[in-house]
Amino acid sequence: MSDTGPVGGSVGDSGGRGRFLVVEGGEGAGKSTQVKRLTAFLRARGLRVEATREPGGTHVGERIRAVLLERSTDVPPVSELLLILAARAAFVRDAVEPALASGSWVVSDRFEMSTFAYQGYGRGFPLEQLQEMSGFATGGLKPDLCLVLDLSADEGLARQARAGKSPDRFESGGSAFLRRVSHGYSELARTMEEAVRIPAAGGVEEVARRIRREVERRFPEVAGLIRGQSQQ
Repeated sequence: MSDTGPVGGSVGDSGGRGRFLVVEGGEGAGKSTQVKRLTAFLRARGLRVEATREPGGTHVGERIRAVLLERSTDVPPVSELLLILAARAAFVRDAVEPALASGSWVVSDRFEMSTFAYQGYGRGFPLEQLQEMSGFATGGLKPDLCLVLDLSADEGLARQARAGKSPDRFESGGSAFLRRVSHGYSELARTMEEAVRIPAAGGVEEVARRIRREVERRFPEVAGLIRGQSQQ
């Protein structure tokens, strides 16, 4: 995993299972930034937290990620899907499950909702088929909370252009593809039980506050922790 390490104590220190939180959204929505903010917030509450990304988080996953994001690589849609699922299987087995079992909280930049949005709404694969295939790869693991950063595809691309970011293979898929993905996220945020929509317009700290409020609402044990101290 990337950017991991214990800080202070943890709810899991008493032997409980950790929580699995995912930050989702389209291109330019600010996922990576908000993963860092949320991780820092939870660590400041004395929780043991591991931050990661998907695809990635393992040696296998990072190698697959490099192939998937390289603009010059021609990856057919079926191969793209199977590579993502292969990375996800390693991600769950080698990264997420061991961390949760040890009592750590896991905060991930993307998980299976990305597959439903990009390969389902974006590429046109049937959602039921994707759900079954992803369920096989994950062993049925679901996030405790999925925070969906809601931002239009056009604004997301504009943000990246202002930041001078070179587009990867997915970002180069064209505006129609990215709008389908954005629409998919909106639909999925309404229908997936673990998902909650977070407006991503505004400044970084404003969005971070929205996320913190939702996390504290969903997990009262976080709201009850004193800053910098673990639950006893």
